[in-house]
Amino acid sequence: MKRRFVLTTEAARHPFRQSLPMQVFVVDPKSRRKSDDQDWKLFMLSFSAFFTVFYTFIL
Repeated sequence: MKRRFVLTTEAARHPFRQSLPMQVFVVDPKSRRKSDDQDWKLFMLSFSAFFTVFYTFIL
């Protein structure tokens, strides 16, 4: 079985993902840390909003 030369990652099985450049799949460590920071901020915002609403309903 002959396979054609693949310039994309094997994980990109969908035709649209195969058409994307390889730089899209490379994860920058700085952007990952920024994403983690945003996740933490979103969690705290959601927790604070839920606590405020729940505490208001109790009073």
